Amino acid sequence: MNSEDREEMETEEESFAAMFERSQKDSGHLTPGSKVEATVLKISKDWVFLDTGRKGEGVLDIKELLDADGNVGVKVGDKVSAWFISSRNNEMRFTTKVGAGSGGAAGNAQLEEAYAAGIPVEGVVEKEVKGGFEVKVAGSRAFCPFSQMGLRRIEDSAALIGKHMSFRISEYAENGRNIVLSHRALLEEELQEQKDALKETLKVGDRVKGTVTSLRDFGAFVSIGCVEGLLPVSELSWTRVKDVSEVLAAGQEIEVVVKGIDWEKNRISFSLKDTLADPWEEAAQAFPEGSYQNGTVARLTPFGAFVTLGSGVDGLIHISKLGAGKRIQHPKEVLSEGQAVEVKVEGIDREQKRISLSLAAISRAEQEQTETMDAYRKSVAETPKGMGTLGDLLKAKLAKG
Repeated sequence: MNSEDREEMETEEESFAAMFERSQKDSGHLTPGSKVEATVLKISKDWVFLDTGRKGEGVLDIKELLDADGNVGVKVGDKVSAWFISSRNNEMRFTTKVGAGSGGAAGNAQLEEAYAAGIPVEGVVEKEVKGGFEVKVAGSRAFCPFSQMGLRRIEDSAALIGKHMSFRISEYAENGRNIVLSHRALLEEELQEQKDALKETLKVGDRVKGTVTSLRDFGAFVSIGCVEGLLPVSELSWTRVKDVSEVLAAGQEIEVVVKGIDWEKNRISFSLKDTLADPWEEAAQAFPEGSYQNGTVARLTPFGAFVTLGSGVDGLIHISKLGAGKRIQHPKEVLSEGQAVEVKVEGIDREQKRISLSLAAISRAEQEQTETMDAYRKSVAETPKGMGTLGDLLKAKLAKG
């Protein structure tokens, strides 16, 4: 037998095997609890119709595929994993998770297969027990520890009693007499999927809506859905903020700008300040160089005093301009925080966002002194040179006599 004949026989064997597998699949009898990979054929108001590769039409309750906003999570052509429930009038009923109402041997079979395949199960929280909750799922009693009921600590356990929830079976033993569930596992998986999707779209500079989750001395934590980031106190406002609670409150909805992203360390930083108008854009017009302005001493430092001229705009009086010609050791010898002062704008740098100031009283005194000296120099310059000094006049008179 030559190589061509051998390849042809192998091809015929493969084709026969494929056809046999398809025929077995097409004629295969589904039992309750069987899992299938189906294709969405059609979506109606109440049902999603599936192609399972078998004779008969598969249907799935559309409620199982609705998200929190009531939108259908699949479209025609999508693949879905589903579990066979029953068949009637050549119509096969499926579910994407084991229902709370199932029971008996079929229910146990579904639970065991759901455990092996990692398929979610639907359960009803019946009561609180030591260490967690008793949950009824597919006619069986199961246990869900407190730590596995959510991503955070459960504050009101009574509110969960009677609630329908989805779980993943983390332990299945003793033919279904020992079943341990986790709702947290499903939440973490969903959260990770959302994070992965966000990594593809979120970038520095984006404006996003978020919710303040907690306040700290150094800022506030803000949730934008699947991730939480820090809003530093320095990014709260263009003005200096001493107490975060003066600006924000837990639970408050705000819009922020993404300031930095580090997916490796799972850190995101936000800015509220960047959503507000920059007061420095108008600073040059509002506080022109050479003008006199009223302000308030905001803080004192060893090198000078910062004076607030307007919302978000501070200027600096350097310590060298505070002593009126005398050397001082600290600005507190002349000024105090909260003091109202009149200042003169000596210079403004919009790019660096800096304004240099001086005390108005000192500036006026220095100006008067300068004007006096200028007047004196002018009068001296205008004196006739021919007259000479008083000494010269005396010498001239003596010479004549």
